[in-house]
Amino acid sequence: MVADNREKRYAQQGIGSSYLFRVDHDTIIDATKCGNLARFINHCCTPNCYAKVITIESQKKIVIYSKQPIAVNEEITYDYKFPLEENKIPCLCGTENCRGTLN
Repeated sequence: MVADNREKRYAQQGIGSSYLFRVDHDTIIDATKCGNLARFINHCCTPNCYAKVITIESQKKIVIYSKQPIAVNEEITYDYKFPLEENKIPCLCGTENCRGTLN
C-alpha cells in the first residue's frame, strides 16, 4: 500500500521513473530517490543477469548475479518479472525473444 501511494505521489510530482523492487509479499525497496547504481539496470526479456534476494545478518539484500560471461561495456540486464496487469508497459529490449511487455 505504501509503495502504491509513493508511485502515485511520484507521478504527481513529475518523477517519470520510480525504482521499486519487491523483496517479498510484505517488503518493497524504494530506490527512487536514493540507492546505488544497480537501480539503473535495465529490463531485458533475455537478460545476462538475474536478481536474487538473500539474507545477511537478518537483513534482506538484493544481489545481481551474472548468468553468463559479460564483456567489457556490455549492458547488464535482468528480467524485472513484473506481475501481469491489465495496463501493459511496453518492453523496449529489442531482443529476438522479446515478450512485448514488461507485465
